[in-house]
Amino acid sequence: MAWNEPGNGKDQDPWGNRSDQGPPDLDEAFRKLQNNLSSMFGGGSGGGGGAAKPLNFNMIGLVGVVLMTLYFALGVYQVDEQEKGVVLRFGELQPTIILPGLHWNPPLIDQVLLENVTRVRSSAHDSEMLTEDENIVKVKMTVQYVISDIKNYKLNVKNPDLSLFQATESALRHAVGSTEMHQVLTEGREQLAYDVRDRIQTYMDAYGTGIQATQVNIEETAPPDAVRAAFDDVIRAREDEVRLRNEADAYANQVIPEARGEAQRLLEEAQGYKQTKIAQATGEAERFNKLYVEYKLAPEVTRERIYLDTIESVMMNSTKVLIDVDGGNNLLYLPLDKIMQQSSSAAPSYNPNDRPTGAVANTTSSQPNSSRARR
Repeated sequence: MAWNEPGNGKDQDPWGNRSDQGPPDLDEAFRKLQNNLSSMFGGGSGGGGGAAKPLNFNMIGLVGVVLMTLYFALGVYQVDEQEKGVVLRFGELQPTIILPGLHWNPPLIDQVLLENVTRVRSSAHDSEMLTEDENIVKVKMTVQYVISDIKNYKLNVKNPDLSLFQATESALRHAVGSTEMHQVLTEGREQLAYDVRDRIQTYMDAYGTGIQATQVNIEETAPPDAVRAAFDDVIRAREDEVRLRNEADAYANQVIPEARGEAQRLLEEAQGYKQTKIAQATGEAERFNKLYVEYKLAPEVTRERIYLDTIESVMMNSTKVLIDVDGGNNLLYLPLDKIMQQSSSAAPSYNPNDRPTGAVANTTSSQPNSSRARR
């Protein structure tokens, strides 16, 4: 029943004192608390408020075992696969590196510092700076890094991430200040990223931060906003220059091989023509030598044969022949074009080495010395 419920006495407080007895006595309250604790650990108060009994040592041992078990339980911890750690024993660094797995260190004695050493972290950076030709550019970049040395990262530098930010600012200003503006804005961005990464790593090694810069990504390089339109025009002009140069190179790569092939074809044709003429001249010379041998054996016959062959070769392509006979006033007309057409229809193939037949042959053979041929 509560102390203030009806029937429990209106003037009674929680300590069992009535309102007319004044405030509770502190000595009495402490004495009651001591008696309660003694009764909990196996003791009790004697009749009439006698002295407290001594504490139960078995219970004290049990409490000690529980406390020790709790102490050892608090010292057990798990290290993930991506983590490593270092141990500080009374503030002094221990040489052992905490590797992934289940470990135990005494609480209140050892302090374990764990950190993820495989996760790739990133640090964004945005700044405006001067180039080598004294122009202002805006550069936005991101530095990706991992923790390479857990001891240096946790203990050697107070704030390694802040050191990385300051090193990035210094490296970027050094790299941009050594490069012209059009290189920073166009094709020089890739080389700029390499230079900044190498310089950042040099600073990190010198500071002993335990950070390894893996990659630098130049996200944007732009001129100031006031002159952005003019610089965009310049960039477009450079892009057009590159495009036209590529088109010209493509045209040259197409035309030059064609010209070289045409030149090679003409050279081969000239070489073939040369060989043909040489072969023809050689054949004519050989034919003349053989003809000369025959001429020495029979001059008259050979001369007559040469004459007839010459007349035949001359008259072969003529379509009209007029013959003037000695002692006559009439000219004899021979329609060679009709005769040749009839000969072509009668004999499809014609051999120029064969003796001519027909009226021309008869006329020529009958009067070889008294007739003249006119074309």
